[in-house]
Amino acid sequence: MHAMILAAGRGERLRPLTDTTPKPLLQAGPHRLIEHHLLALADAGIRDVVINVAHLAGQIMDTLGDGRRYGVSIRYSDESGCVLETGGGIHKALPLLRSDPFMVINGDVWTDMPLDQLPTEIDTLAHLVLVDNPAHNPDGDFGLDGHCVTAADRNSKSWTFSGIGVYRHRLFDGCTGGRFPLAGLLRSRFADCEVSGQTYSGEWMDIGTAGRLRSLSEKLLAEGT
Repeated sequence: MHAMILAAGRGERLRPLTDTTPKPLLQAGPHRLIEHHLLALADAGIRDVVINVAHLAGQIMDTLGDGRRYGVSIRYSDESGCVLETGGGIHKALPLLRSDPFMVINGDVWTDMPLDQLPTEIDTLAHLVLVDNPAHNPDGDFGLDGHCVTAADRNSKSWTFSGIGVYRHRLFDGCTGGRFPLAGLLRSRFADCEVSGQTYSGEWMDIGTAGRLRSLSEKLLAEGT
């Protein structure tokens, strides 16, 4: 299975750190944020990786190279002219993602989830990993009815989308490209259980602020991981 890491964002909430260093290259313990993903993908036996880049794209490509030292093979989808958001970025990279389904992980999250726990075949158009709601997202993103992802409902438990998912190319049928978010596309496919999900109860963090980055770094250095 091929994988994509979403790494094109500007990282506004992490300024001024991201003024000179792209968010995926920020240090988190012994490794850069994106290096944690590359090593986890290699551990899961996923070797073919696409990374979309835009802000300070050259730094990312120069630092990671072809991925050989991480045990993977990297190709880049360059959005330097126009950042395409999550859905648009995946849509642009589809020709490079030659497996169906393929996996996508946000470049600004961290988790100890073994990525070989993801399905390599799905009957739905998308399969999401959901986690318990963190303090900064108390209302969650989605609901879960059995294995079907639904809209969040205040009368039932909600979950936060981890930024990790498995997708079929057909999810993007009818999309014309350009800028669009993935979440809206997913919500449009909730009918008839076209989006499935699983929950993960281990460690997960959205590294959206300097404080969370510092907390993660301290944790990983203390653990020696």
